[in-house]
Amino acid sequence: MGLPMLMAIIGVPALAQTCFNGPDLEAPTRNAIESAARRYFDMSVHGDVAGLKASAIPAIAADFTSIEQAVVSNKEFLAGGQPEITATYLLDASQAKATLQRADFYCGIYNSPDRVGFFIPNLPPGRYAIVFQKVAGKDPATLTLILQEMGGAWKLAGYYPRLSMLGGHDGQWYLNKAREFKSKGQLHNAWLYYLTAWDLLAPVDFMSTPQLDKIADEMQAMHPNDVPGTSSPLTLATPGRIFKVTELMPVTIDGNFDLRVRYQTPDAANPGLAYQDNLAVIKALVARYPELRDGFYAVVGRAVDDSGHEYGSILPMKDIK
Repeated sequence: MGLPMLMAIIGVPALAQTCFNGPDLEAPTRNAIESAARRYFDMSVHGDVAGLKASAIPAIAADFTSIEQAVVSNKEFLAGGQPEITATYLLDASQAKATLQRADFYCGIYNSPDRVGFFIPNLPPGRYAIVFQKVAGKDPATLTLILQEMGGAWKLAGYYPRLSMLGGHDGQWYLNKAREFKSKGQLHNAWLYYLTAWDLLAPVDFMSTPQLDKIADEMQAMHPNDVPGTSSPLTLATPGRIFKVTELMPVTIDGNFDLRVRYQTPDAANPGLAYQDNLAVIKALVARYPELRDGFYAVVGRAVDDSGHEYGSILPMKDIK
């Protein structure tokens, strides 16, 4: 998730829309919502992209590429066991006069330990539902669906699969490690582990709970000022070259917790040159932040050029001299 969304979650809204869940959600409405969610989950398990697209609201169906990719890449995780619906929320913005720049929904008693908030940008008037479905298995996962009521049916309006464990560890483990790195002054390791903990503990980025708010506050307080982004790349000097790093992101490969560094290069289509660039960037990155040796098994270099070519290679930490 991105830092702007994290900041948005912390803010207190001026006006909240209406949220229903638990006993406040009428049985017929709940049954209709959950029946649709189970049907879309089943389509996902079977890779029925066409069926999902046909069941989506027009705005989503018009550009279905990202959902199609998510269905394909997460099919094996969702097929790992029987789904369990763990929470269902009805979000009512039907009284809005126009598209809401930011719709704020609070479920439960405000400031209670069980409260849940959802903050959705550019939301048209209507009735929506959010359904969490968990799958237990070798790779536990959660599929969060946003549905919109249209023509008496609950249509697909958002699709968010997310693993619940990485490298054999859950979000609480990564959170504990983040705090441990922070206590050692290893702020870059801490930040990257905090991000991982957030992704594993939050089914979606636009959700707030007391626990997630606490993590967000911790992250804000120790955010390193040189973490790269697409709009603010990190300048990394290597012998004879300067590269612009646009991303540092934890990834898992073969069960290991690795760090991916994505950077801009003039020519990623030439494997020989791109491989050498990857080596130079990886070595320079670890030389600049030696703490990364304590946090990651290997570094994955991803060279990207302006023509859209990419080249990746991996180097274990033990081989970085």
